[in-house]
Amino acid sequence: MSVSRETFDYVIVGAGSAGCVLADRLTEDGRDRVLVLEYGGSDRSLWIQMPTALYIPMNMARYDWRYYTEPEPHLGGRRLHTPRGKVLGGSSSINGLVYVRGNPLDFEGWEAEGAAGWGYRDVLPYFKRAERRAGGGDEYRGAEGPLATRRGRLENPLNAAWLEAGRQAGYALTADMNGFRQEGFGEMDMTVGGGRRCSAANAYLRPAMSRPNLSVRTHALATRVLFDGRRATGIRYERGGGSHEVLAQREVLLCAGPINTPQLLKLSGVGPARELAGLGIDVVRDLPGVAGSSPRTASARATTSRPAASSAAAPACATRTSSSISCRSR
Repeated sequence: MSVSRETFDYVIVGAGSAGCVLADRLTEDGRDRVLVLEYGGSDRSLWIQMPTALYIPMNMARYDWRYYTEPEPHLGGRRLHTPRGKVLGGSSSINGLVYVRGNPLDFEGWEAEGAAGWGYRDVLPYFKRAERRAGGGDEYRGAEGPLATRRGRLENPLNAAWLEAGRQAGYALTADMNGFRQEGFGEMDMTVGGGRRCSAANAYLRPAMSRPNLSVRTHALATRVLFDGRRATGIRYERGGGSHEVLAQREVLLCAGPINTPQLLKLSGVGPARELAGLGIDVVRDLPGVAGSSPRTASARATTSRPAASSAAAPACATRTSSSISCRSR
């Protein structure tokens, strides 16, 4: 079978949050040709763009990889759905639109472990640069970036009652969980602008797609990183029933997420040598840290309702509010 070959300056695997940002930044000055490979398809869907659809797209096989955990021994052997976006915008196109930054102490911990330049004071300017907050900017929040964020209208009195219940239970309140204090009960921000989901595709990729030096190919499944010795030189991918190879004159950038990126590295011979040899994969580099343990988040959703006032003109109905509680394990 013949394999088509071509060359770009940069090749990006995955049009998720990271891939969209890189596609925008690397094509901004017009000097470099960039190719983005995404296995999913278009994000032009009502279920993705309409904010009130919330988490519906993450339960649609068209937009989600349908990954599940191994049976969880402490959850009765259940296998939990682990949503990962398979569409332009990646998981930012299928998530619940909640905008929550990493906890500052996480970044401080990374720096303490040797990740120089990743302390909270180092990353905060980039958070601000990315954000376009409807309420304006301040010491912690941005107002002129491409990523639109805003608070909900929160007109239902149950929202205020929920916060007050938290205070009465002894928990702290926070005016802005993306500001000075993240811990506590408070209103959440959402990635919505102009009445639409503000995914990474809408914020970064879509505006950049008008540039002649950016090419975006959907339904393209990356199957291997090409190496010259230990130097990554390109990507092999499947599309339209054929096999293709694209070479990168400058860099190959893997942005396929915390599951697919290590999978692609292992298929390419980068990972724990013993594991790869057992699978019949030639080892390019023994790197035990590939696809090690990663944090997981478990969420519980609670919905409450109250009867609305009835009138002769309209039947009685119930209005609802919901809250999510998440806990993370390492």
